Order: sequence, then structure tokens, then C-alpha cells
Amino acid sequence: MRTTGIVLLIIGFAGVLVFGIQAVQDTETFSFLGIDIGVSGANWTPVIISAIVLVIGIVITGLSRRTLVYRR
Repeated sequence: MRTTGIVLLIIGFAGVLVFGIQAVQDTETFSFLGIDIGVSGANWTPVIISAIVLVIGIVITGLSRRTLVYRR
């Protein structure tokens, strides 16, 4: 169970990192009255799904550590 959590944690972190950088790069900016305004044309769905997988990995890893401590 712990290895599953660690794998999900790594996949989620990598997904958030890769898709997050890609989403930030898809953002366009323009200047209006001296203020830079950013308009995002990115698809945020992969970032959100990766963040959910990351959280699930953290929860599974935390639960497996807690049950490991109680078993000893």
C-alpha cells in the first residue's frame, strides 16, 4: 500500500510540475493603462487531476505509515 502511495505521489508531482509549467506558458499578457493583465488560454484540467492524484498519494502514504506504527 505504501509503494502505491509513493508511486501516485511521484506521478502527481510530475504531472503538476509539467502541466503547470505548460499552463503558465500558455498565458498571454497585455498592457492596459500601464498595468500588465494576464489572460489564460490554458487547459487547467490536467493540472487539477494531477493535483488530486498527488493528494491521494500523500493520503495513502500517510495512512500506510500510521498503520505501520500501530502494528508494531
